[in-house]
Amino acid sequence: MKNLTPENIAKACGGTMVNCENILGREVTAVTTDSRKVTEGCLYIPMKGAKFNGHDFIPQVMEGGALLTLTEKDEAAEGYPYIKVKRTDIAIQRIAEFYRVELGIPVVGITGSVGKTSTKEMIAAVLSQKYNVLKTAGNFNNNLGLPLTIFRITEEHEIAVLEMGISHFGEMTDLARTARPNTMVITNIGTCHLEFLKDRDGVFEAKTECFEYVDFENGTVVLNGEDDKLCRVDQVHGRAPIFYGMDPGMRVYAENIQPLGLKGTACTINIDDRYFDVTVPIPGRHMVMNALAGAAVGSLYGLTDEEIKAGIESLETLGGRFNIVETEKYTIIDDCYNANPMSMKASLGVLNDVEERCVAILGDMGELGENEAALHREVGEYAGEQNIDEYIVVGKLSENISEAIREVKPEADLHTFETVEELIPALDALLKEGDIVLVKASHFMRFDRIVEALK
Repeated sequence: MKNLTPENIAKACGGTMVNCENILGREVTAVTTDSRKVTEGCLYIPMKGAKFNGHDFIPQVMEGGALLTLTEKDEAAEGYPYIKVKRTDIAIQRIAEFYRVELGIPVVGITGSVGKTSTKEMIAAVLSQKYNVLKTAGNFNNNLGLPLTIFRITEEHEIAVLEMGISHFGEMTDLARTARPNTMVITNIGTCHLEFLKDRDGVFEAKTECFEYVDFENGTVVLNGEDDKLCRVDQVHGRAPIFYGMDPGMRVYAENIQPLGLKGTACTINIDDRYFDVTVPIPGRHMVMNALAGAAVGSLYGLTDEEIKAGIESLETLGGRFNIVETEKYTIIDDCYNANPMSMKASLGVLNDVEERCVAILGDMGELGENEAALHREVGEYAGEQNIDEYIVVGKLSENISEAIREVKPEADLHTFETVEELIPALDALLKEGDIVLVKASHFMRFDRIVEALK
């Protein structure tokens, strides 16, 4: 790994080398925090977990071929080459920051309340038409996951697309310092993590901490111009943001939008004075917005319109994120990885564009703070206004959803359940062959069990 020698690692994280005389100048081959994934010549960074302490495995990993280890305790690594640090969780961020700078490739950072992952996938799909791209895998987007993602970058990669997720003030500053983005994309400012960020102004403040570490000389910020908070950003480091949306006044915008049901959405994308027709393969207005973000970033990095179009149309879904699953009896929209009011509304809105009988299975949303009941009611009101044939609502907080649906649509075919375990045996009786079934809730509700039962 480029320039990741013991002396550079120690300097990057402010650590002290011990027993490293015989390995000076040698580059580590990999970085891991998992004692089960040690490879020859790697750097092991032990982390403290709720059920384990990685320091306990240092002898095992060193005997297994690791070049050296970090440690907070001398006695844990006695007799082996190690670097003593105060906190391994901080050290891993600083080492990743050093490595990212040494590599010198462009980095596109992505954050926002809703759609980070799908926008990351879209941007990576577009950039992959021209570059060798490293993108965040899974949910590796926090203070531990982001450094581990950066360590996956090799000298063969030409650009990195890094997702950055937070729930507290100050976390984005740490992430942006580690990633040092050349381009920063913010998808929206929504009602997520209000338990910690209080309100949307707090979310805006926390998300835009990233601006401090956007490349000061040549960095570009790409923002959703339809968001009432983001559209007020005038400049970052003296440069105007690139806004995208449906307004022809924006640098990148969409028009001639034609929903194609579950096959996606056809539209025309305009970039400055150029335009092209494209089919976004995943349905929903929010996916058109993601395509616009991809088009904006692709244009910044020199892709042709043909390459941008090919990248958008090559997009594939991820499990749990509006993944459409065809079974013998149903078409399942598996969108149960996570949920908040904005993403709930986006998914429910898609059902208006299909002709078949539609069923929405909805559950609780987490981390909404003191206004959680009102925010669930808001989703229920929106759901009741949509062209949905049957509603199945699960969970204590979601009682607010069902009450609001009943008020908006008294005639609604509505069924409520306290738990997933109570619902699953009733699914066959509630659903009809040929139904399109949306499954949506926060991850803690474990709605993936419903998807598996329907399969």
